[in-house]
Amino acid sequence: MSPAKSSRSKAAKIDPLTWLAARENHERMPPHGSAEKAYGLSRMRRLLAALGSPHRSLRIVHVAGTKGKGSTVAMIASVLTEAGYRVGRYMSPHVHSIEERICVDGRPITAARLADAFRRVIPAVEAMDADARRRGGRGPTWFEVVTAVAMVEFVRSGVDVAVLETGLGGRLDATNVSRPIVSVITSISLDHMRQLGRTAAAIAREKAGIIKRGRPVVSGVAAPSANRVIRETAARRRCRLLELGRDFHARHAEGPADAASPIRPGAVEFEAAGSPESPAMAGRFALGMPGRHQAANAALAIAAVRLLAGRGYPVDEAAIRRGLEKVRLPARVEVVDGHPPIVIDAAHNVASMRSLVETVGPAVSARPHGVLLFAVSADKQIAEMLGEAAGTFERLVVTRYRTNPRAASIEALLAAATRAGFRDVVVGGTPDEALETAKRLAGRQGIICAAGSFFLAAELLAKARRHRDRR
Repeated sequence: MSPAKSSRSKAAKIDPLTWLAARENHERMPPHGSAEKAYGLSRMRRLLAALGSPHRSLRIVHVAGTKGKGSTVAMIASVLTEAGYRVGRYMSPHVHSIEERICVDGRPITAARLADAFRRVIPAVEAMDADARRRGGRGPTWFEVVTAVAMVEFVRSGVDVAVLETGLGGRLDATNVSRPIVSVITSISLDHMRQLGRTAAAIAREKAGIIKRGRPVVSGVAAPSANRVIRETAARRRCRLLELGRDFHARHAEGPADAASPIRPGAVEFEAAGSPESPAMAGRFALGMPGRHQAANAALAIAAVRLLAGRGYPVDEAAIRRGLEKVRLPARVEVVDGHPPIVIDAAHNVASMRSLVETVGPAVSARPHGVLLFAVSADKQIAEMLGEAAGTFERLVVTRYRTNPRAASIEALLAAATRAGFRDVVVGGTPDEALETAKRLAGRQGIICAAGSFFLAAELLAKARRHRDRR
């Protein structure tokens, strides 16, 4: 048996998810040492080269940003699917299962196809592991492996376009081996500062790493210092740059009241001047995901697909309308039915917390009791996040999620709550216990908002799913 066949035979006997769980995973534990050594692109390039360089045959839209990038990726992919293209979508982190990260035409990869894609990748990874042991280096990380699996699957599925979300930053992210036909940078604010830098401008330099020479860029960056970095990078790399608020415009519009949900749906009013690639456009588009912040994300998605029209992927207005209205993502202002209603959101930094409070504020003020259920990773700006919510929620329940060791301690949460101005703080030992406490405090007529982390959202939504299955 040839070495290649022997490797494939060995890989076929491995449980891929058990094998994957043993790898270095920066979503669970941030790396030690410099970002340059922990991340970088050399391992990813070697891994993809061993797999036949699948990324080189993909037509890619690449999206980075501090917040909104997942929603923008989902919107772009949904619109392109509605326009009749076969579309791959790669996002992180997942909420319910790893299959959510890799979607084709809006449907997560099946467990069987995921396992098969892993078995194509595992021999190359293990060869790199062996070489790293000899040299005293590192083999591919958890995220690098999953990114390679996604690219292998997208090529195998014959997608017309792959829409990729960066995992962290941009310049050193595993997805940045691609040469996109369009790049999108949604926003820049302070998050992951240990890895990306302490200022908006420093973080912008990392995000701007996805800008490739001669390839157009869509930007929703508002912070002046960060915006300067994006403009300078685009000019230096001779890229056409379209900016929200300059080249196209968006305004959030309230949707009709919905008796079934305390959160009103919304719409984006979009306007853009004409260009050689696309005609002028102005219209109102209903959004499937609630929140005022989704208007900006939708505008970026519309601007991106309008650019794609000049690169061989025409999209009509009807497809934009259907795509924006149909798209849904878990843990984005997701309302779980019940009395009281529970809003679960993955807001995990100051800017996303501000957007969440702006969205749920009217519903909270209309009810007798508003309770915030909160858990967060230890490296976040915890007091600042809670400060965004202190004037809206009268009560706070803090807890620790169980699925990730990065969770902030109860002591840190209590100290941050005091600094933020919360006076009524209750501790829940686990997310399940915290939710029961929050329900008691809110009463049937109140409202609960759970936020702070994808990991908290995942645990609470899993509980909600189990409850639904028992009914």
